[in-house]
Amino acid sequence: MNAPSPARSPIRQLPDELISQIAAGEVVERPASVVRELVDNALDAGATQVVVRLIEGGVRLISVEDDGMGLLPADMPLALRRHATSKISNLHDLESVATMGFRGEALAAIAAVSELSLSSRTAQQEHAMHLDARSGELRAAARSVGSTVEVKELFFSTPARRKFLKSTATELAHCQESVRRHALARPDVGFEMWHDGKLVGQWRAHKHEHAIDARLSDVLGEEFVKASVAIDHAYSGIRVTGRAGMPDAARSRADHQFTYVNGRYVRDRVIGHAARSAYEDILHGQRQPVYALYLSIDPAQVDVNVHPTKIEVRFRDSRHIHQAVQHALNQALSVSRAGQTTSTTSIFSSHNLGMSDRAQAISALQSFGASAPLQTGLPWKPAAEGHVVNDLGQLWQATALHTQSNEPAFIPLPQGEWPLGKALAQLQGVYILAENAQGLVVVDMHAAHERIVYEQLKTQLTTQHLQSQALLIPASFVATPQEMASAEIHAATLTALGLTIEALGAQSLVVRTVPASLAKGDAVSLARGVLAELSQHDAHNVLQRAKDDVLAAMACHGAVRANRLLTITEMNALLRQMEVTERADQCNHGRPTWRQLGMRELDALFLRGR
Repeated sequence: MNAPSPARSPIRQLPDELISQIAAGEVVERPASVVRELVDNALDAGATQVVVRLIEGGVRLISVEDDGMGLLPADMPLALRRHATSKISNLHDLESVATMGFRGEALAAIAAVSELSLSSRTAQQEHAMHLDARSGELRAAARSVGSTVEVKELFFSTPARRKFLKSTATELAHCQESVRRHALARPDVGFEMWHDGKLVGQWRAHKHEHAIDARLSDVLGEEFVKASVAIDHAYSGIRVTGRAGMPDAARSRADHQFTYVNGRYVRDRVIGHAARSAYEDILHGQRQPVYALYLSIDPAQVDVNVHPTKIEVRFRDSRHIHQAVQHALNQALSVSRAGQTTSTTSIFSSHNLGMSDRAQAISALQSFGASAPLQTGLPWKPAAEGHVVNDLGQLWQATALHTQSNEPAFIPLPQGEWPLGKALAQLQGVYILAENAQGLVVVDMHAAHERIVYEQLKTQLTTQHLQSQALLIPASFVATPQEMASAEIHAATLTALGLTIEALGAQSLVVRTVPASLAKGDAVSLARGVLAELSQHDAHNVLQRAKDDVLAAMACHGAVRANRLLTITEMNALLRQMEVTERADQCNHGRPTWRQLGMRELDALFLRGR
């Protein structure tokens, strides 16, 4: 049965009102969209105080009041026209936008689906002027310098859109989140938020040196600042500042991840992937990191004209952005709390130590290695000084056993400067109990040693390729065009990973070798996962991450095992190593390696002082 022929309809020019309502659908999704656009305009006007008032989650009323420079009476009607703006005037301005708004769409789009009015006054005027968007009437009004935009009955002219709105509480939550995002970007501006006549949020302006930390504490809570580390990193013309949450502060949802580019809140896959890559070594399971990142970049290097909501951006060199963010986070997160009070001078100066201390330290380190299980079953011999170990298995053995020269891997600190304290005892063959100035330190000895071995392996394995193992029966699979292209383009990277993936036909690939330590896994799944990563991200990052996965598995097997009895000297040796090892607060799987119980917590357990 043939389908009926469609009826021919003449092509018509759409009426202006319908065009405006269609365009409004791109900009105004819900009340929070209106709040975002109006606060953007307030900040562009130089406001130092912004007040947002809502009724019924913003559906009945949205009012945004600021103390900015205001609008001249002649400019007020123009501000409500589509594509009318003072922010840009030519293509060059568009390619280097430095303001929050620039498209000239927001007020016109909002006016098309609501009852909008605008009141404004400049410093040169004796009184303010009030403009009604529907009637176009312009009359005198009373208010101080600045502007107020009132939006009533949102979507009254498009009832179908109004039906898609959620409950009042949900819409209010979205509006609050929008204001929070602005507040995090501008600590120098005060924000107030009222709902149905009640104050629901207030963030006072901070103009001191640590303004951003103060605002982060105000908006995200003091616990966020306490459980995070500061970031300040410059890379190839890009500056990354802000705070990165420690692994202990990770959440089940990605709802505490804030990224700003030149003061604009954005959601960007490149930045998100870079952040996740930096946390891969220290996060447990599917936990999500928390962070607030502020990128400063030449406006000409970022395209903000990607989407009407301006929440998406496109970078001219995304690889540099990825590296800048990843390096910044790696640098901040690599400093372990276990060694925060450690003095570099005291670590490497031997005059603080007697010969007996040095010999005891060497003996303790060697005793760790003597019990480390060897995957190859071969006897271990110390590497000669200056000898480069090319075989990954030998490298792992040499690192796990800690004796590549006559010098110890560390020099212990004077006892008074030991952040993790002195060892007291071993509990159930699993935990080390130590005493420091704050109280009791509990260390998971396997997790801690695993991190130490892992970081040493990563440091030493720089240019070597991973060992590969040929599959007895090569694994073939039907591949997508993208997988076929990735296998061809990234052949050298795949070889460095220990993978040999070749074309078997026009639409199929075959896996012939895999990394030796992953030989028992699913070769097809491994190949597809690596090809997918290579197609989306920088090949160097994929290569490094894959190497780290293999080394992590090796470090886990090379670490001192639970239920092994340690001497006090061995325990102290492990504590000293932790203090000079990067990321020593978590093992390779993201679990914590140690916990501090302060005297106040211990006293509370025994009701002391009550």
